[in-house]
Amino acid sequence: MGKEIPSRSEDYSLWYNELVKKADLAEHSDVRGCMVIKPYGYSIWEKMQQALDAMFKETGHLNAYFPLFVPKSLFEAEEKNAEGFAKECAIVTHYRLKNDPQNKGKLMVDPDAQLEEELVVRPTSEAIIWSTYKKWIQSYRDLPILVNQWANVVRWEMRTRLFLRTAEFLWQEGHTAHATADEAVKETVQMLEVYAEFAEKFMALPIIKGRKSEGERFPGAVDTYCIEAMMQDGKALQAGTSHFLGQNFANAFDVQFTNKEGKLDYVWGTSWGVSTRLMGALVMAHSDDDGLVLPPKLAPIHVVIVPIFKHEEELNKIAEKAKEITASLKKQGYTVKFDSRDTHKPGFKFAEWELKGVPVRLAIGPRDMENGTVEVARRDTKEKQVMKIDEVATKIPALLDEIQENIYNRALTFRTNLTTKVETYDEFKKVLDEKSGFVLAHWDGTPETEAAIKEETKATIRCIPLDAVEEAGKCIYSGKPSNKRVIFARAY
Repeated sequence: MGKEIPSRSEDYSLWYNELVKKADLAEHSDVRGCMVIKPYGYSIWEKMQQALDAMFKETGHLNAYFPLFVPKSLFEAEEKNAEGFAKECAIVTHYRLKNDPQNKGKLMVDPDAQLEEELVVRPTSEAIIWSTYKKWIQSYRDLPILVNQWANVVRWEMRTRLFLRTAEFLWQEGHTAHATADEAVKETVQMLEVYAEFAEKFMALPIIKGRKSEGERFPGAVDTYCIEAMMQDGKALQAGTSHFLGQNFANAFDVQFTNKEGKLDYVWGTSWGVSTRLMGALVMAHSDDDGLVLPPKLAPIHVVIVPIFKHEEELNKIAEKAKEITASLKKQGYTVKFDSRDTHKPGFKFAEWELKGVPVRLAIGPRDMENGTVEVARRDTKEKQVMKIDEVATKIPALLDEIQENIYNRALTFRTNLTTKVETYDEFKKVLDEKSGFVLAHWDGTPETEAAIKEETKATIRCIPLDAVEEAGKCIYSGKPSNKRVIFARAY
C-alpha cells in the first residue's frame, strides 16, 4: 500500500487530516464546513452511541426528539445563552424558492414567502426544550424529567477540521428538570461520571474531571463540569461537558411548579452532551504513523483473517478453517472479517487493515494449516506470535482485553510525562513552548488574569480539577494568593 500518511512528528495537523480521510472515516463535503461521515467512521460512532445510550438508560434517562428549528424569540429568551451562540447561528428567513425571471433555469428566494418569525437552526436545544417543559410541568409529581436527544446541531464555524470543528455535527444532549438544586447538581455530577467512565473504559482515554472557570463556562449555566483529555501533540481536548443550569432557563421560560409545600417555585435544570468530536479524540490520542489504533471496545472489526494462498484449492481449505474461527469468536460477541479478495496481495491487505486500526490480524497459509497454527499480529504494539488454531477462541478475547488495557496505559503514561507543575510565569511560558501538555499552576481566580494569560500565551484554563489538592501558593501571573492549582493548556 505504501506510505500513505505523513508522520506525526513532521506535521501533526496534516497527519490527522490525512489519516481521517485515508482510513475512510470522513471527508469534506460540497457544503462548506460540513463533512460526510463514511460507513467505517459511522460504524465507530454507532458503537459510541450504543455504549453511551445504554449508560444513559441505566441511569433512568429516556430518548426524545425536538425540532431542528427554534423561533428567534425563544432563542433570545435566555440572554446569556443567546449571546453566547449568536455569532454561530444559521437563520431561516424564507420558506420557498421560485424561478428567477432574470436567469433562466435558476432559482431565487421568493420575496412573498418570508417567515413571520425567523427560525434559528439549533446550535443547542435548551430554548426549544425548556419552552416545551413549560407545558409538561405543573407539579412536583411531574418531576424529575430525564430526557436525552440524539441529534445534529449547526454552529457556523469558519475554520473547520474533520470531526473536531465542523459547521454541522452529530451529538447527544441531555436536558433534565428537577424539583431541587441538590437533585440537579447530583444529576450534573452523575452524568460527568458517566462520560468519564465511557472515555476511560471504552475509548481507553485517560481524562481529568473538573469544573470550568467562569470564562469557559457554558452560556446560561451556573456551573460547568468537564472531562479533559490530552492528545499526542500535547494539546488538550474537551471530551464532554455537564452543566448545572440552576433556575436560569426556568426563569427565562417561566417554568414553575407547585412543590410539596404547595408553593410555586422555579424548576432546576441541567444539560450535558458529547459529540462526534470524540471521533477526533479517538484518532489523535492513540493512532500512529501507520494508521488508526482503535481500542477493541470501539473497533468495528475486532479480528481480520488474511489467507495466504497460491491457488483456489488452498484458499478453500483456509476458508473452511476461517469459518470455524469466525463462528467461535462471533458467538462471544466479536466481529471477524475474512479478507478473501484475490485482487490484492497479503502485504497490501496487512497495510490496509493496519491503517484502519483493526486490533488483531490473523494470517493463515498452507504451512499453518499443516501445523494447526495461525500467525497473530496485534495492532497496538505490532508484536507477532504463533498460536494454535484450536486456542484462538479462548486466547483472542484475552488478547483483545490486554490490547484495550495497554492502549489506555500508554496514553496515561504519555499524559503523566507531559504534565508539569510550575511556580513562575516565565517557567509557565517555557513549558508551553518547549514541552507543551498540561501545566499545573496557581491562578488568582479572576477572569482578568485568565484573559491576560490567554491573550499572551494562547493557553486556557482547561479545568479546576475536582481532586485538586488545597495548597497555599501565588498566582503565576499576578502574584496574588491562590489555594489550589488549575490545569492550563493550549487546546483544540
